[in-house]
Amino acid sequence: MIQILDPNCFTQLPDAVLFDTDNTLYPYDPAHYAAQEAVKEKVINTFAISTKDFDSAFQEARKQIKARLGHTASSHSRLLYMQRMLEIMGLGSQVLLALDFEQTYWRTFLSNATLFDGVKELLDDLRLLGIPTAIVTDLTAQIQFRKVVYFGLDRYFNFIVTSEEAGFDKPHEAPFQIALEKMQPKGDVIWMIGDNPVNDIGGARAKINAITLQKIHDGVEKGVGVNTPHATFKEFKEVRRLLGQLSPQRP
Repeated sequence: MIQILDPNCFTQLPDAVLFDTDNTLYPYDPAHYAAQEAVKEKVINTFAISTKDFDSAFQEARKQIKARLGHTASSHSRLLYMQRMLEIMGLGSQVLLALDFEQTYWRTFLSNATLFDGVKELLDDLRLLGIPTAIVTDLTAQIQFRKVVYFGLDRYFNFIVTSEEAGFDKPHEAPFQIALEKMQPKGDVIWMIGDNPVNDIGGARAKINAITLQKIHDGVEKGVGVNTPHATFKEFKEVRRLLGQLSPQRP
């Protein structure tokens, strides 16, 4: 059952709803684990190295890319991780292999990613109510667009904003503001649905004064302090039920 932490925030329907993607619309960890294991197996078989050597090189590559690029879309780039990993292994950039390993990652990732129950039904409810929706997500546009198409969500959302387009990852205000500029909501009651207490919940509360609903499941910690959500839920059918309660009664 949905847990309402601030009842005063839920007295009317939202004028617009923003959604995070990764680990909100689908569980991220199983897909990432399968993808990472597929890449590891391929690298180990290609170069006859140990698991320890792969883990060390990949983790160092990821650390260096993130330190260099900060809170930007490209800081999440698996292609850059693969390129730098090969360089750390003393093999040079090896662009063809870097591309191959990156494609292995995302192909395996998508084949192991499954939407949470009730996502499409909730989006249908919002569409029927005339409430505009947008995805506000980190990472590059190409892979996030691929995910949306893979899940069959491209016809459900009115807009999408990636951190590549915005120039900054959440919780920076740019992705949220661009989404609102695109949506042009009729009022100022904006819902943000996400899993990350800092990027989604705290960011949306601080930057656009959003009413926040945190998706809770294994591995997700409920936000506290400035990152406290206005409501938490485990299943999307609970949000559908809340919308039904807020909808004007039909004759």
